[in-house]
Amino acid sequence: MLALMKNERIVYFLAFTILLSINSCQMGQKKRQAERKKQKKELVKPPIFNSDSAYYFIEKQVSFGPRVAGTRSHDSCALWLADKLMDYGAIVEVQNFKTRTYDRIARNGKNIIASFNPNAIKRVLLMAHWDTRPYADHDDNSENHNTPIDGANDGGSGVGVLLEIARQMSLKTPQVGVDIVLFDLEDWGPPSEMQITYDEEYWGLGSQYWSQNPHKHGYTAAFGILLDMVGAGNIEFRREYHSDREAGFIVDLVWNTASDMGYRNLFIDEPGGQITDDHYFVNKYARIPSIDIIHLDPTSKNRSFFDQWHTVDDKMEFIDKHSLQVVGEVLLMVIYNE
Repeated sequence: MLALMKNERIVYFLAFTILLSINSCQMGQKKRQAERKKQKKELVKPPIFNSDSAYYFIEKQVSFGPRVAGTRSHDSCALWLADKLMDYGAIVEVQNFKTRTYDRIARNGKNIIASFNPNAIKRVLLMAHWDTRPYADHDDNSENHNTPIDGANDGGSGVGVLLEIARQMSLKTPQVGVDIVLFDLEDWGPPSEMQITYDEEYWGLGSQYWSQNPHKHGYTAAFGILLDMVGAGNIEFRREYHSDREAGFIVDLVWNTASDMGYRNLFIDEPGGQITDDHYFVNKYARIPSIDIIHLDPTSKNRSFFDQWHTVDDKMEFIDKHSLQVVGEVLLMVIYNE
């Protein structure tokens, strides 16, 4: 009888322990869920991105004419970009450099660097290229193949979004430091008609130079985000190969942020193409984990990018304000919640 009572007490004790453990787990689970909800509620509300302003900044760049190194249009636009960034309170440096293009000709370039909240230790790097293609080598009309392009989307759109972000940061300073780098001589690769061996280092000359000669000795950033061709209609961004390989955690951050904001249909969580863009050299030489937000369209007539890519039709009429708005909103949310 005593043995039976002892066994019953053990059973009751075990049952009580199990119930207590289950209850504790449930309470722990509820607590974690509450903490996640609390964290979501505590997201910093970023300033409101203005796509009309970004559109104007693209329009202004295009008004100078093609921004091809060695031209008056290029020099005039460089001055305007530097002045505009200074107007928004940035510490601005124009990094003059000399490099050789694919044809072995030495050319002068200008990388434009703007630093916001310079005393912040944690920094985020935002990038775009501001030069334009000297050849419309994908134009349907072969007579246009040696004509420089306006580059409203290819060049202008990324810069326009970053200038609007700079304007917003002048109104509300983020917790992190932000460095905007506008690369030159990104798009002076060989014309498509030239039958030469492909060399990835024919492209992204400004980013190659900056990555090996940063504006500040020992410069680094928590991560980098490159914008390229973000202004076309019906944009779709996928996880670019080098971005995923070198900085998949940043792709996750940006794509998850976009999804939370209702843009899952535009920031599509599936593999994209492999692009040797400016971020490739920032990863390779500067060792800053960087990603490329780039519109790839395998259904376009060139089977790679938007229809007007590297043609004389890369003009303002094909810039979509909604695309600019989406990219700007997502970037601001990422920056202000770092």
